[in-house]
Amino acid sequence: MDLHVFLYGGRVSVTLAPAPRSSVGTPAPRRRTRVLALPEARWALASLVAFLAGIAADLGGAPGWAGGILYAVAYACGGWEPALEGLRALREKTLDVDLLMIVAALGAAAIGQVLDGALLIVIFATSGALEALATARTADSVRGLLDLAPTTATRVTGSGEETVPTAELAVGDVLLVRPGERIGADGTVLDGVSEADQATITGESLPVVKRPGDDVFAGTLNGTGALRVRVGRDPADSVIARIVTLVEEASRTKAPTQLFIEKIEQRYAVGVVVATLAVFGVPLAVGENLTDALLRAMTFMIVASPCAVVLATMPPLLSAIANAGRHGVLVKSAVAMERLGEIDTAALDKTGTLTEGTPEVTAVRPLPGSGLDEDALLTLAASAEHPSEHPLARAVVTAARTRGLPLAPATDFTAAPGHGITATVNGAVVTVGRADPADAEHGETAVRVTRDGTPVGTLALTDRIRSDAPAATSALTALTGTTPTLLTGDNEHAAARVADATGLTDIRAGLLPEDKVNAVRDLQTAGRKVLFVGDGVNDAPALAAAHAGIAMGRAGSDLALETADAVVVRDELAAVPAVVRLSRTARRLVAQNLVIAGTAITGLVLWDLIGHLPLPLGVAGHEGSTVLVGLNGLRLLRESAWRSGQPQDT
Repeated sequence: MDLHVFLYGGRVSVTLAPAPRSSVGTPAPRRRTRVLALPEARWALASLVAFLAGIAADLGGAPGWAGGILYAVAYACGGWEPALEGLRALREKTLDVDLLMIVAALGAAAIGQVLDGALLIVIFATSGALEALATARTADSVRGLLDLAPTTATRVTGSGEETVPTAELAVGDVLLVRPGERIGADGTVLDGVSEADQATITGESLPVVKRPGDDVFAGTLNGTGALRVRVGRDPADSVIARIVTLVEEASRTKAPTQLFIEKIEQRYAVGVVVATLAVFGVPLAVGENLTDALLRAMTFMIVASPCAVVLATMPPLLSAIANAGRHGVLVKSAVAMERLGEIDTAALDKTGTLTEGTPEVTAVRPLPGSGLDEDALLTLAASAEHPSEHPLARAVVTAARTRGLPLAPATDFTAAPGHGITATVNGAVVTVGRADPADAEHGETAVRVTRDGTPVGTLALTDRIRSDAPAATSALTALTGTTPTLLTGDNEHAAARVADATGLTDIRAGLLPEDKVNAVRDLQTAGRKVLFVGDGVNDAPALAAAHAGIAMGRAGSDLALETADAVVVRDELAAVPAVVRLSRTARRLVAQNLVIAGTAITGLVLWDLIGHLPLPLGVAGHEGSTVLVGLNGLRLLRESAWRSGQPQDT
């Protein structure tokens, strides 16, 4: 897969060839683009070497033709690509900034300022090489994801085993994953027990135990055991492939600020040409000599060119996208990154967003006279529930195992949807089913346990609140100045329990999908720019209606993931305020860049018009401001840019 990143109004077009991906069992290398791997860098270096050699020839008393040839080489090496791009743009009836730079350099040479023109070409080529390197380094994190996926896998067939390219795998194929190998496709474990290091996908710091029935992800590293895995998703649709696709698409989009700049760039460039002709013609008409008038005009064309303005927007936004992607948040476009920083209120779903979306037993309440204590009641219920696949049953069994309670075998198991289960345990008929709502407290789900028709106790289950939810909601409150709104389809008691734990006060419970959309629109009608965070199919309409939407990725529905502007792959709620703060920092850097670019252009133009700006100084000032703007945007690639946005646990 080629990764094409197009930036800066056509000034840089970088194609990263696919790096060789790891084969089965080979750890994915950490790749970093070398400077000289980029053609822009090689041409810039050749131009610089020729330029320095030309200076050395002049200083060493070499014949004039020798220095002239070397300077010509510097012009050719550093100027051929922008000249070609400029001519292509001119053929399409657009005026490219690159062409203005080449014309200015050739104009300087025409009036005998060969050294100054060569200096312009060298600095311009070096600036382009730095931009290309920045683009490549931003894309390295995406290509590193591709490196994680193995190129081959071991497929189990009726006649044995065969090694096949992962691209040829189909849903339903069975793979053999040996210890230490990378898993070739998303799927489900059929046989075997092992651990999988899936930090790159889910962010979990420790290897996760995988047993039959567990899901595994392509590109994750198998541990000490062998696994048989049934492929559950086409390799092109694997989690890691979707991550790469989303980030690639984001890299090819342009923010509204950038689109506005490009819209006026053409008119500005034409204005620069007209003004340059005036700067040349007016002094010439009033008696200034041809060389001085042309030199002033060439200097004006250089310093008035909007290179730094064009570069002001995309480096900060793309650096922010790359940094967020490195930390498990996939922002789908530069537009989305810019919009995330504009929000001034947040609305949060409950189940799967503020909570983990899986029930857990929070209380065991044996009835007086039942003769059972908490452990005995839990053992009885878990033994009966053990054959069931219902989420509440799994929670009861998990609670018993967590306490280390031995489960008795269950026979005559039957399940009645909506009512519960019945089984025989140690000769007694045990029924576990929904209790009367009056038995539930604080938003719990109550489960009643009966033995031989006699109630013996209840179990309380709740949806576990994410450990980082209070800190995340507090951080969002600090960022927006308003407490987030809780929008949930659950009942008021369950919503109130979560709101109390997370510090939320605006609670809207019992909402259907269309009600969530209406709630978001009501906030927006009141003048708010709403960020909605959700995970389910029922959240997709609200995600689409909000000013910006973020989906929780691990358990998120495909519809929610497609609709959202950003996806939290690692399922860390704390990443939501972090990416909002990162977006605001990016927007702030865009404003800084525009101020830097505007100040540099204005100052240099006034100097040239009012006083006498030497051409080398004008070149250095113009290209220096361009490089400064680009490097300023790349600050967001640093780790500290993300850490500063993370909420602190309290």
